[in-house]
Amino acid sequence: MIDQTVAAIRPLDEAAMTAARELHARLTKPAGSLGELEGLSIRLAGLAGTCPPPIPERPAVAVFAGDHGVHAQRVTPWPQEVTAQMVANFLAGGAVVNAFAREARAAVTVVDVAVAAALAPADGLVVAKVRPGTGDITTGPALTRDEAAAAVEAGIVTANALLDAGAGILVTGDMGIANTTPAAALIAAFTGAPADRVTGRGTGIDDAMLAHKTSVVAAALERHRPDRGDPLGVLATVGGGEHAAIAGFILGAAARRVPVVVDGVIAVSGALAAAAFAPDAVGAMIAGHRSAEPGASVALAHLGLTPLVDLGLRLGEGTGAVLALPIVASAVRVLHEVATFDSAGVSEK
Repeated sequence: MIDQTVAAIRPLDEAAMTAARELHARLTKPAGSLGELEGLSIRLAGLAGTCPPPIPERPAVAVFAGDHGVHAQRVTPWPQEVTAQMVANFLAGGAVVNAFAREARAAVTVVDVAVAAALAPADGLVVAKVRPGTGDITTGPALTRDEAAAAVEAGIVTANALLDAGAGILVTGDMGIANTTPAAALIAAFTGAPADRVTGRGTGIDDAMLAHKTSVVAAALERHRPDRGDPLGVLATVGGGEHAAIAGFILGAAARRVPVVVDGVIAVSGALAAAAFAPDAVGAMIAGHRSAEPGASVALAHLGLTPLVDLGLRLGEGTGAVLALPIVASAVRVLHEVATFDSAGVSEK
């Protein structure tokens, strides 16, 4: 499934992007006055292969959840049980992402990829568990290659299911206590940045725990020496279930030529893996926001993506990406609804 999905990913359509640039030049506004939004709308025309591209409607958020063996290294003060408890909160509609999603009229689906606890069946929950919690990346691999592949495939299946159900734009979400530690390791592995540049405070740890967490990330990288040319191997050795599933989710969107709004540091670590599988997948990615986690900025720079929102958020769940949805839709709506100089009878300079 991974190979077939990667094979379906193609470069952006240059003719559609040229048409979008030419249309922007005729609209009743100074050239370039919409800044990054112009580039975004042009890229979305290239993704859709038509100008103007479809207005991205019926957004769907997928919150991928997993637990992490590296929690045993005391990289966070939060107990591991919180992952399953927060999954229940998502399903009950009580999390921040649920509130933001209601405002954006986005559906929320939760996918159990590697939660340590057994979760009861519930509406809105997809069980795609590859294992109950990953291994400790300081003592061994997080996942076997087969488990990592299954997690990537779970993301692809989720993307296809949401798109088949009518979603017009996808949003990445995540939940997993201690998941910023493997995210930092993934970002370091794919970008070459050192551990101290990509490791952040996660849920708000103090200086001493941050120094310890950074040493844990460095130790995992030293132990496994992940090869960025083998993205599945990188995900298996220093990743996590939700990170791998997000990579697959992005690949699935890119193969279907539908935009996917990427959230914070967990999501961009998965996005790096997706880009390693298929560089053209970056064309489908929209950086929803700039996470306060330092690794997020390193990853976004490596991907060449400019975040749409910068509010100091570091919650995860998909919250920053959901906030960006109206901006994405507005960028496309300009190409549909703004008059040209000729049609409006407005003089050009």
